[in-house]
Amino acid sequence: MGGGESLDFEIRPNTAPASAAERAALMTDPGFGRIFTDHMVTIKFAAGKGWYDARVEARGPIPLDPATAVLHYAQEIFEGLKAYRAADGGVTMFRPEANAHRFAASAARMAMAPLPHEVFLASLHELITIDRAWVPDGDDGSLYLRPFMYASEAFLGVRPSTEYLYVLIASPVGSYFAGGLQPVTVWVSADYTRAAPGGTGAAKCGGNYGASLAAQAEAIEHGCDQVVFLDAVERRYVDELGGMNIFFVYDDGSLATPPLGTILPGVTRDSILTLAAEQGRDVAERPISFDEWRTDAQSGRLREVFACGTAAVLTPIGAVRWPDGEFGVADGDTGPVTNHLRQSLVDIQRDRVPDHHGWVHRVL
Repeated sequence: MGGGESLDFEIRPNTAPASAAERAALMTDPGFGRIFTDHMVTIKFAAGKGWYDARVEARGPIPLDPATAVLHYAQEIFEGLKAYRAADGGVTMFRPEANAHRFAASAARMAMAPLPHEVFLASLHELITIDRAWVPDGDDGSLYLRPFMYASEAFLGVRPSTEYLYVLIASPVGSYFAGGLQPVTVWVSADYTRAAPGGTGAAKCGGNYGASLAAQAEAIEHGCDQVVFLDAVERRYVDELGGMNIFFVYDDGSLATPPLGTILPGVTRDSILTLAAEQGRDVAERPISFDEWRTDAQSGRLREVFACGTAAVLTPIGAVRWPDGEFGVADGDTGPVTNHLRQSLVDIQRDRVPDHHGWVHRVL
């Protein structure tokens, strides 16, 4: 079927999958994004034909013509979400509909053909089902799902492509940061910005991340785990980290986070806004200057800061460095609000507590 709201997937099982022993050895210490499952999903798009040729097949290289548009004009988007092993041995996902919506929004911003939400969700089901043995057990493990799409037409004219390839791969993962859940140190970039008004900051496209790598390298050079970007106009207000949103927790228990516009509308961010409000906390989406961050940390008004995202969930920020100095946040440890929100979110994701929001999506 092509161009409709649903597609039939052709299943081509991997003829040489990893053995149970090989899989177990790989999953003993998977790290993040280093090992991959046996299969992938591919779906093609062509103008005038729509989406077609949906397949589940052995994971492998993708042939590219040297003139493939994505190699020259970076017309590409991606998503990140996880599948979890439930207490009863089944498999769940967390808010995949939100990822489907954001994937379509990113496609629109990058002038790409939107993948129907139903097809996006069906692709996840197909891959998880055939590679269910790769979903880790335990509290820290999950199956990271990476859907992406790129301009696959071979041409050198500067215009939107008329052909696209959607691909879905999966990777069993442990903690995003090598040290597990512990406070990280961040570097506030003075020279680089992530996105300007009218740019692609709200889209999950590879170019945003490619542009952040020089700043991330600078952060590492200064002994930091992540970079924090300030706004591109005034260079005063906190935007987000290189790959995560950010929250501030104050001495009265209230929270604040930068408003949407030039930052990515994170699914984890949105979930935290909901959970914090349900816990009776005042939550504000407002501009937060770096000077305010530093002043409130030094006065003690700011009690906790944490970054959040699908990969790292909630990660406390214990220290902040910038070219002119350094300061800590409270005692530099993981605060009680961060811990409580993280546990509340993880318990829902792992299907340990009742889900009153319809966020948990059962697969198996």
